[in-house]
Amino acid sequence: HGRVAMAAFVGYCLQANGVRFPWTPYPGFQDGLTPPEQWANIPAAGKWQFFVFIGILEALGECFPSGEHYMAGGRPGVYPSLTEPNDQMLSCGLYPPHGFNVDLLPFRASLAKQDESKRARGRQCEINNGRAAMLGIFSLLSEQKVPGAVPFLSGKIPTLPDMEIMGPFVGTDGISHIW
Repeated sequence: HGRVAMAAFVGYCLQANGVRFPWTPYPGFQDGLTPPEQWANIPAAGKWQFFVFIGILEALGECFPSGEHYMAGGRPGVYPSLTEPNDQMLSCGLYPPHGFNVDLLPFRASLAKQDESKRARGRQCEINNGRAAMLGIFSLLSEQKVPGAVPFLSGKIPTLPDMEIMGPFVGTDGISHIW
């Protein structure tokens, strides 16, 4: 959750400050909207792509853990290598799931060269940064939804129109409207 929160916080800050891709990110893109309004503006198929990709990563991590499962003493956030499948992946015939070799952690080899104390400190820093990012993204969303909720941000963030920011698939984007 920390990695996702870090990506969300940085993405929110960049998008809110006008940093854009040089191309149109999706059909119907409107410039000048707040990040939650941009999410609401993305077509439903685009939103579902995010969650399907996340689901694939979660399924890989849960079904083919790299080493011991994190609930049984393993390290959280460690995904199996997609360039070097483990025996479970090969026996199920699920490798490669996408047709070409891509490793989710291309810097894995450089991490293996570090001593364990340095890696442990790096993991702790990542956990702390993730916690700070969770507070950061929720403070931005809270201030946008309820003006004055975060005194430091009061008046610096535009108020959202009447929309449900904690329901990413509310309305016509919900699963009940797919079928």
